[in-house]
Amino acid sequence: MNFELKTLDLAGAAAEKCDALVVLVTQAFKPGKDALSRVLAEAAKAGDFEAKPARLLSLYRPAGLTAVRVVLAGIGEGSPRQVRQAVQAAVGALKASPAKRLLVCFAEATQGEALRAAMLAGAEASYVYTTTKSKAEGRKIQQLVLGAPDASVLKPAFERGAAAVAGIELAKEWGNRPANHATPSMLAGAAKALAKFPGVKCEVLGPKEVEKLGMGALMAVAQGSVEPLRFVVLRYEGAAKSVAPTVLVGKGITFDTGGISIKPAAEMDEMKFDMCGAASVLGVFRALAELKPAINVVGLIPSCENMPDGRAIKPGDVVTSMSGQTIEILNTDAEGRLILCDALTYAERFKPGAVVDIATLTGACVIALGAVRSGMFSADDELALALQAAGEAALDPCWRLPLDEDYAEGLKTHFADVANVAGRAGGAITAAKFLQRFAGKFAWAHLDIAGTAWKSGAAKGATGRPVGLLVEYLLAQAPAGAAAAKKPKARPAAARK
Repeated sequence: MNFELKTLDLAGAAAEKCDALVVLVTQAFKPGKDALSRVLAEAAKAGDFEAKPARLLSLYRPAGLTAVRVVLAGIGEGSPRQVRQAVQAAVGALKASPAKRLLVCFAEATQGEALRAAMLAGAEASYVYTTTKSKAEGRKIQQLVLGAPDASVLKPAFERGAAAVAGIELAKEWGNRPANHATPSMLAGAAKALAKFPGVKCEVLGPKEVEKLGMGALMAVAQGSVEPLRFVVLRYEGAAKSVAPTVLVGKGITFDTGGISIKPAAEMDEMKFDMCGAASVLGVFRALAELKPAINVVGLIPSCENMPDGRAIKPGDVVTSMSGQTIEILNTDAEGRLILCDALTYAERFKPGAVVDIATLTGACVIALGAVRSGMFSADDELALALQAAGEAALDPCWRLPLDEDYAEGLKTHFADVANVAGRAGGAITAAKFLQRFAGKFAWAHLDIAGTAWKSGAAKGATGRPVGLLVEYLLAQAPAGAAAAKKPKARPAAARK
């Protein structure tokens, strides 16, 4: 998606050449004497338009305006959430049109958060997946121009919005790919491609390196598949080496059959989305490469398939994790926590300031929170509050769930240090309690995105969440006004494209 920011009042918007014009109007708007203001005033007087959230009025070649198609869109009080609703509705109304260059103009001065919301909404509403289609028609809207009377002060928000969209759409791309087009090796290839950007480094470990590290839990899940596992280590270095990094750990199960504890056939195709945690880490690094904040970030992606081969792990098997703790595998469909626990142990070597793991981990979280908020678990109040605030600011919300020690009782077993499941009751919490055993040496949070990472039904597809939340959280960790520690070299031409 190409974005452009322009200083435009309503008179300028009326004269701007574009295929379609969306005018965002608050309920407090006072019409002037320009052509667009007259249209707005007449429509309001006739009762055809109200500036309530997501109220639309579509016009074709209105007098005095250059745009062929015009959509008047109400944004209520002008909050980011209301702007998002309005832009999504307006772009949806234009989907059937041949419009390629869309101008979204604020009728009056606005805030940076509202501008970002408009950019994210425009990109989301126009997104089209094409990778595995033989005769694909991509998104019709190729360019989104943002116009506002006070555009000069909105440039930082504009840059953050464009970077977030780039990251979200990369996460969507890999989340949407079928499992045979997104194997662990291919996922590692996507990570390597990010190393073309200044400040980003990538290392990929294979089965031999992982075995040498003693990652018995990750190897146990991978042993049932002919696809070799990959363990990806991404690094973004924007600050001095002495600055402790934030580590992001993304679950990368590129397809989950459930293993020997096999899933029902219905909707099993959606288990290609089980690597959306990994895809979100890729998306965050794509955004960081654009924004170049003065922070250090490490991304860890343990990746494999969970298949029911003759060599696959069986219920009752006991494996030894990288931490040395033994795990009784009572259910092979609780595999995500097994690959994550080794990655959490690996994270210790970076002496992190904080570690956040992201995983489509439990159906129980979907039952608890639905598709609105991601589940968030942390024993560190400061980290939990920061993540919750970032989610609200990014319109990518999460909700903190408990981690009482009593929930760990069900993980006790006679045959190992810990079992990998504790029954159905409180399943999202007991899964988090399992992970917490491997995160005792740093501030840690777990995001369960099973309900928010993708949509089912007619709108089936990856959402790119929680890239927005994570980018917002990481940028809040950067010193105010600080740029990256090292001035990056010019980006290669291929990367710029």
